[in-house]
Amino acid sequence: MTSQPWLVVIDAQRIFADPGSEWCAPRFAETLDPIRELVAEHGEGERVVQTRWVPPHVKHGSWIPYFERFPFADREQHDPLFDLVEEVAELRLPYTVSEPSFGKWGERLREVVGADAHLVLAGVATDCCVLSTALAASDAGCTVEIAAAACAGSDDEAHERALATMELYAPQITIRR
Repeated sequence: MTSQPWLVVIDAQRIFADPGSEWCAPRFAETLDPIRELVAEHGEGERVVQTRWVPPHVKHGSWIPYFERFPFADREQHDPLFDLVEEVAELRLPYTVSEPSFGKWGERLREVVGADAHLVLAGVATDCCVLSTALAASDAGCTVEIAAAACAGSDDEAHERALATMELYAPQITIRR
């Protein structure tokens, strides 16, 4: 485990912040101040990675029925809907990882933070991208903390269920409330 943790701000994007979006996390705005505080804790952004969910270029396998169910999200990867919200973009964080998968743990993130990293996760949605990232990273040997106040779910119940699920993975995953 590395001595200093990395903050990973997961998918602070318009598609999850816009109340008109089918994927809006209703408490998204409440995560912004805690995220700013976490950025300050992590060397004013020096050890911070922001991620973006982007749709796959080619739809295959389970992505085909997924985009049949959510056609509004079937856009080009650089569509403004997938931009970071202004409050996070203005932090000018040094690392951005864009992935066409819910879980962000993979080769690109590992290249930035290193294998067996200590990660602090924040962002949206707790019950999808945060959960998927936490499970994959812990399974790969990372120590994972979830900054619960800096996360928002698709609704409050889903947020709490996801936190409870991740608590089952202690000591690899811990919840910071």
